[in-house]
Amino acid sequence: MTPRASRTSRRRTVLATAAILLVMGGFVVRLVDVQVVSASANVKQSEKLSLGYAKDIDGARGKIVDSSGTVLAESQLVYDLQMDPAVMKGLEDDKNNKPKLPWAKASNEIAAITGLTGDEVRKIASDALAEDPGSHYAMIKTGLSTDQFLKIRALGLAYLWPLPRSVRVYPNGAVAGNLIGFIAGNGDKEGLEEMQNSCLSATKGKESYLVGKDGVVIPGSQSEQPAVDGGTVTLTINTELQWYLQQMISEEVKAQGAKAGTVTVVEVGTGKIRAAAEYPTVDPNDPGAADPQDRGSRIFSTSFEPGSTFKAITAASVMEYANANASTVVTGASSHEEFPNGAVINDAFDHPAYDYTLAGALIDSSNVALSKFGDMVSDQQRYDELVKFGVGSKTAIDFPGEASGIIHPVKDWDYQSHYTTTFGQYYTVTAPQVASAYQAIANGGVKIPLSLVESCTSADGKVTDAPAAKPQRVFDATKDAELSRMIENVAVQGSVSDQIKVPGYRIAAKTGTAQKPDPTTGAYKEGIYFTSMVGYAPADHPEYVVVVTLDEPTRVTSSAATAPAFQKAMTQVLKTYRVQPSTTPMEPLLPKYQ
Repeated sequence: MTPRASRTSRRRTVLATAAILLVMGGFVVRLVDVQVVSASANVKQSEKLSLGYAKDIDGARGKIVDSSGTVLAESQLVYDLQMDPAVMKGLEDDKNNKPKLPWAKASNEIAAITGLTGDEVRKIASDALAEDPGSHYAMIKTGLSTDQFLKIRALGLAYLWPLPRSVRVYPNGAVAGNLIGFIAGNGDKEGLEEMQNSCLSATKGKESYLVGKDGVVIPGSQSEQPAVDGGTVTLTINTELQWYLQQMISEEVKAQGAKAGTVTVVEVGTGKIRAAAEYPTVDPNDPGAADPQDRGSRIFSTSFEPGSTFKAITAASVMEYANANASTVVTGASSHEEFPNGAVINDAFDHPAYDYTLAGALIDSSNVALSKFGDMVSDQQRYDELVKFGVGSKTAIDFPGEASGIIHPVKDWDYQSHYTTTFGQYYTVTAPQVASAYQAIANGGVKIPLSLVESCTSADGKVTDAPAAKPQRVFDATKDAELSRMIENVAVQGSVSDQIKVPGYRIAAKTGTAQKPDPTTGAYKEGIYFTSMVGYAPADHPEYVVVVTLDEPTRVTSSAATAPAFQKAMTQVLKTYRVQPSTTPMEPLLPKYQ
């Protein structure tokens, strides 16, 4: 090649390279102009030729866990698969740019993943287009799993939108179901789901974007505000104990032919409810399967006359205001004792006139003797004592639907209720109120408000403990020790003593039998009772209070109906918490009579 030809060749190469670089530079300049300089203007222009989408992003509702972290309620993500029929049809009709996966084949793929048939999927789309040729919405299948979602996403179809949705599940079924509650289809909440909604609720996020007519998201049009998950509610409940007690009370309700039954367990030193079992119960996964009256918590919503269990509070009032003690004596016969105001009081069993000690009146559960002890103090003093021990006020838990019970003002007490209030009639309580009163007695006269929730832990890990309980002294410590000794003597010398023994442990306990009023007449129903039993152990260093109730037992209608359930419950509680057996012997038995 001559030098001249070589120079010409090099010149051509240089010119060609320059031309290429010039063209590329033009593209770069145009690209910068489109994506940077004129980005906003281009996006605005594209908005006229595109579809705008905005959707909420659901955060997960928080968990409810027991005291050891066992999950009782949680949320899981499912996906609702919707499609844009108009976008699908536009892609199908584009003769110049056919989709990689034609609708005839794509619909079969979607069907295989969702469990539908190809014809069913195609009909969903065709029905939507028949109703509206420009339809951008059709629901294909709700409740897809994460695995199904991933398979749908892998298809890469621009007209499919699997939208996440949170659903509530309860891994332990009916265990603590009446406490946990549920979320109804209309969004209404029950139980702890309602009570702790502020902790459990998630904060929704939001996503918005623009989509061109070809179904492709327009770059730069996307914005997202992330959702914030709800917090975790930690309860005081022990799931294993709760499970056992629910099984046990179910069996006892059936064995006694009762309508319903409950067991409440409270930790003496903290006021924490460790179990709140009842039957019938509800499975929050399927609340519709339960009778409407069984979907709430009877423990908190049912109030009843406490009967003899609150004779201990009458004893406390005469000890506090009249300086009575375990040996103070009154004389009482078994029936038709007529009092100065004309009231007639009877005992539940026949006996001659005894010179009852205060301890003996509690042991034999004598209505007549307690009425005479009640006369040692004023009505107002006995009223004040009942109020101090919690009658007439909801517990600090304030559970949804919780009853406060009824205590009539002193001005409404008539000649009969002046006495019936000494043995647990003419006012009503709930099982937690009974547990709270005996927690105070077991705790040396110091009442600690009951609690059911330990804390709320937010999604970022911040723990907010439930408000600290403020203990309140409601009874003198020395007198309380004597009252506790009397209640232990009731357990040892009372009518059900052999049925409630727990080997190795000293028990303090009191039974209660209450007549049920007829709501139509106001009179008591004949032979229909609400029975209960409350006690604590070990009596020498109390750790747990147990309350058992049976509504209308029919095989045994006295408070003895609750004895087997109480014994089983107390035994399991002491075993669950590995409570050490009593280490000191019981003091000599208190005399019942002078």
